[in-house]
Amino acid sequence: MGIWVKSSPADDTLNNTSPARHRFILQLEELGLDKYVAITEVVQDDIPFHNFQLHNELVQEWVPDSDTTRLAQKLKLDTLNNSDDLEREILLSMLFSPVPFIFPSHAELASAVRIRKNVVQAARKTSLDFHTTEAERPTDYWTYHEDTGFTLIPGKSLIMALKKATQPEESGKLYSFSCYRATEYVILLGVAQELHGCNPSLYNKLQQQWETKAIMSGKFHDVFLREYGSMEQPLPPKYYVPGDRLWFRNPDEHSSDVTGYEGSWVFYLGGGLFTNFWKSSSPYTLTSKCVEIYHWRHATFRNQAGELQINEKIVEERVRNTLQDQTEVDRILKEMLRLREPKGVYIDGGCIDTSREYPRCVCPGTADMAITPN
Repeated sequence: MGIWVKSSPADDTLNNTSPARHRFILQLEELGLDKYVAITEVVQDDIPFHNFQLHNELVQEWVPDSDTTRLAQKLKLDTLNNSDDLEREILLSMLFSPVPFIFPSHAELASAVRIRKNVVQAARKTSLDFHTTEAERPTDYWTYHEDTGFTLIPGKSLIMALKKATQPEESGKLYSFSCYRATEYVILLGVAQELHGCNPSLYNKLQQQWETKAIMSGKFHDVFLREYGSMEQPLPPKYYVPGDRLWFRNPDEHSSDVTGYEGSWVFYLGGGLFTNFWKSSSPYTLTSKCVEIYHWRHATFRNQAGELQINEKIVEERVRNTLQDQTEVDRILKEMLRLREPKGVYIDGGCIDTSREYPRCVCPGTADMAITPN
């Protein structure tokens, strides 16, 4: 399916004079990717789109079994130190997508790629103190009220406030977060950075919104994110695009009753790595993340109040021992790399979700983030 970019009314697709097509080809040429891409025309709901995809002969070579986690290694991309290489991995993963990434203009595609880069770069710097029931923010930027959540002190920069809350290099301190709320802050930061440059009017609304009331949880998802893949049409288990937000489910019914251990929200960083907000210098691989979640079931206990808890030291010890035993790793992965089951079902599913999430459109005239501060 790849990337679909809407044709404008003035496009002459027969003579390849589409501005959107031309701009994206230039972007691909600058990255040295144009020779790998096939371009066709498609129509959906009577709307014409340019369809950009990886050439078929490259798919099995670069992403066998729809596995994008080894793409950077295969192509020798240094996504950690080279921003262009990160952009290459993002675009190549999207060009292979089994579900079309649909954009109303090339400007929106370019913004989407920049937001993904922002998210990855911010997520790498994010380091937090994991807590399921407590939360704190830098008091020189944030204030809290039960009715509005953590809101921005008027006049303070939203971008800097988000950095100070999540990045110890900016604040010198680790703040308490749940993994889900942490992902919201990283997404919000990536979006805010892009809006500041491409759509200042919407950025100002975003700033005013957080000075008034935080958007959280289900509403955050509805306002800011799109979801691709579904229980009915699941994504391949090893298909990820850098910047995707995703959930690893805990498939063990007993340990999933521990608050905060129902699963784990992370970002895909590219290069086969996923965020570890609690030890940012040690991001997870797909293997280490699956092994960790698997061992949550072996570390449950009840505290003096009778509440079910997880002993992280036991988890760490079991993970360390398991990773030294490839036979045991293979056995666990066979179980954990299955797609997850529906909510409330614990029979023989794994930890892999069927969908991923990424931010909505942000450009003037095509933005679809319903930010209405009041």
